[in-house]
Amino acid sequence: MSLKELRKEIEKSQDEKRFEHTLGVTYTAAVLAMCHDENVEKAKIAGLLHDCAKCISDEKKIKLCQKAHMEITEVELRNPFLLHAKAGVCLARDKFGVQDEDILNAILYHTTGRPDMSRLEKIIYIADYMEPSRKQAEDLPDVRRLAFQDLDLTLVRILKDTLFYLREKGNETDPMTQKTYDYYAGF
Repeated sequence: MSLKELRKEIEKSQDEKRFEHTLGVTYTAAVLAMCHDENVEKAKIAGLLHDCAKCISDEKKIKLCQKAHMEITEVELRNPFLLHAKAGVCLARDKFGVQDEDILNAILYHTTGRPDMSRLEKIIYIADYMEPSRKQAEDLPDVRRLAFQDLDLTLVRILKDTLFYLREKGNETDPMTQKTYDYYAGF
C-alpha cells in the first residue's frame, strides 16, 4: 500500500482531531528521521499507523489482541484504552500489510517505550509527544530543541515527565514505562 493510500485509509478511520495528531506525528517523525539518519519512509509509515487502533472500541482492541495471542496485562485489562498500541500492531500487520519488525515495534512501543529501543522506535515515541498540535507539557519548547540533538536525552526527559504526570494525577502506570526510564536514565 502506498503512503498516499495508507493516509486515505487512516483518515477514514479516525476522527478529525486524531487524524490531525496522526499527521503531526508523521511529519515530525519524518523530520526527526532526516536529522538522525533514519529511513524517512519507515518513519512516515510508523507515524501514520501509530494510532491506527485508537478510535476503535475497547472491546475490539481486546479481541484483536486475543486473536493475535498478544499478552494482555492486568493494567491493560483495567485500562483497555492502553491496548491501542498492541491492537495497532495487529491492524498494521493484518489490514495494512506491514511486515517490517522495526515499524511494528515503533507502533507497539510508542506509548511506553522499552529498554534498548531502535532509533525508529525512539523517533515515533518522541514525535508522538512533541508533534505540533501538542500543547500540554510545560517544557515542550526545550524538548523539541533537544529532540534534534540527542534522542536518548529526549527520551529520558519525556519519560521522567510522563511518570511524574501519571503519579500526580493518580493514574496507573504501565510497568514498561518505568523499566524504560530506568534503562535510559542509567546511561
